[in-house]
Amino acid sequence: MIFEETKLKGAYIIELEKLNDNRGFFARAFCKKEFEKHGLISNFVQSNISYNIKKNTIRGIHYQVAPFEEVKLGRCTRGVIYNIIIDLRPESVTYKQWTGVKLTADNYKMLYVPKGFAHGYQALTENSEFFYHTSQVYASEYERGVRWDDPQLKIKWPIGIDLELISEKDKSWPEHC
Repeated sequence: MIFEETKLKGAYIIELEKLNDNRGFFARAFCKKEFEKHGLISNFVQSNISYNIKKNTIRGIHYQVAPFEEVKLGRCTRGVIYNIIIDLRPESVTYKQWTGVKLTADNYKMLYVPKGFAHGYQALTENSEFFYHTSQVYASEYERGVRWDDPQLKIKWPIGIDLELISEKDKSWPEHC
């Protein structure tokens, strides 16, 4: 596994180290020891699948507050998505900064999202799917969100926005994170 830290401290893009042969390839998709070697949380308690029928669908941008702050580890298992993460840790040097990464079913990249980050994504293809693990169970009363168009953040989504493909809940998050 190849761990590449993003510009936001503690967030990683993880690539597979493929062992190729005439049958295809083999690769480790998770290794507790490797995660711990990089100082990353490796205890996941819930797995989720998010499926998008339409291109341009935006999901998020969500996070959970204490005591249900969560780490996420996810990859695109179908189609193409553009993941956005925002550092919401006030003590961080990258506080209120965001970064985005394209995940595809074909590139096998994963995104590690630390505690204190908000996460969301835009579907770049029809019938896309995002599979992810969390270090905490979902607790609706501890869920918070950031608007997809927060003027402070100036997130650059890669394709046009279709307001019909954003949930009412996600449209209702406050404008300033």
